[in-house]
Amino acid sequence: MCHTRSYILMLYVLFLLTVQQCNSFTLPSRPELSVRLMAASSDASNDELQERKEMLISICRRTPQALTQEITSAVEQLESMGEQLGIGQASSSSTFLSGDWELLYTPGDVTRSSPFFWAFRHAFPESSDQIFGITDAIPSPIKETGPAFQTIDFEPESGTGSLVSRVKLSALGGLSSSMMTTRSKIIGVDGLDGIRLKVETTKPEDSTIFQTLGPLGKMLQESSPPFPSGEALERANPGSSEVMLRTSYCDDSLRVSRNSYGELFVWKRQ
Repeated sequence: MCHTRSYILMLYVLFLLTVQQCNSFTLPSRPELSVRLMAASSDASNDELQERKEMLISICRRTPQALTQEITSAVEQLESMGEQLGIGQASSSSTFLSGDWELLYTPGDVTRSSPFFWAFRHAFPESSDQIFGITDAIPSPIKETGPAFQTIDFEPESGTGSLVSRVKLSALGGLSSSMMTTRSKIIGVDGLDGIRLKVETTKPEDSTIFQTLGPLGKMLQESSPPFPSGEALERANPGSSEVMLRTSYCDDSLRVSRNSYGELFVWKRQ
């Protein structure tokens, strides 16, 4: 009997301890639970967005170059997800545009990433495609293009700034090369995703021909004035030096832009 009572007493004590532990555990309130679920969902969405960015970068860097349809599909998926999450949007009111960018992909010749060629097409709408076709047809290694870079300094509050485009041009298997540099002003914004550019000058910089001349070549290159390409374009067709750049996605590492002709450009921050 004594053993039975002790056993019952021990069970009772264990029961009390269990009840106390259960009372000390409280489920999160509904608002708390909702916040936690939303945070978990947001983290998962951000992870998926990052995966889509990495996939797009991988496709753009593929050798041989991926099919245009595959890259376009990856771009559209990134744009759609960015829009859903509110990430990478409203580029014309964001500081993310500013920085140094390297071109990852464009379906045409790399030189088309320069606003000068957009303005040239605007100035000579009837003959530009024919001229581009001739220059694009020059085979390698007689002519090679790339890489291409852009440096953007943009002030969202005033909608002004500058864009410097640099495209490497090489000839004769690299015996001669230069960085074709076009400088443009940012003169305003257009909606949530557009900036208006005015082409000003174009100049071949870092020319290997000048470099072979040593200090004299450096002095000649630095002292030679840039070509006033903006003025020349205006004389050919008033208003042609002004072009539009629209950016559908831009964050701290990746940018997707198009010109007013719908040509696609995928840029990676340096």
